[in-house]
Amino acid sequence: MPSWAWRHAFPQATLDAIDAAIGVSETAHGGEIRFAIENCLPAALVWRGISGRERAIEVFSNLRVWDTEHNSGVLIYLLLADRDIEIVADRGITSRVDPAAWEAVAQTMEAAFRQGEFERGALAGIGRISDLLAQNFPPSGHNPDELANRPVILRR
Repeated sequence: MPSWAWRHAFPQATLDAIDAAIGVSETAHGGEIRFAIENCLPAALVWRGISGRERAIEVFSNLRVWDTEHNSGVLIYLLLADRDIEIVADRGITSRVDPAAWEAVAQTMEAAFRQGEFERGALAGIGRISDLLAQNFPPSGHNPDELANRPVILRR
């Protein structure tokens, strides 16, 4: 997949919409959401047999999504070549949200992505994650924005 392929699926307006949706979302709960897009796995990782899930956990660490005061970070990782969504939640959230709920969100997003509806899928996923976090991780009195809301494009 060409290194620029993400631009077709996620033009500037879509990245702006994701950024705004995450910002609004984080006022309703105590979590922090990051959105990462990677065109495809680097060849070295493919040769090592690294799965999309393993790569998502690595990205979770590299982006320091775990580095929030209440261990409340959630990463939405898109492996664009496979239209694969992986959701990785920090330990403060995993004890409160059933893994099946994350999988349902990922499936909703993947279905939209397969239809080429990247903005709709991304915003639907953010909305569903926001609902889960609002139910299970309500905001405290002090709710700083600890992680960047802008989607990150992982380039190789």
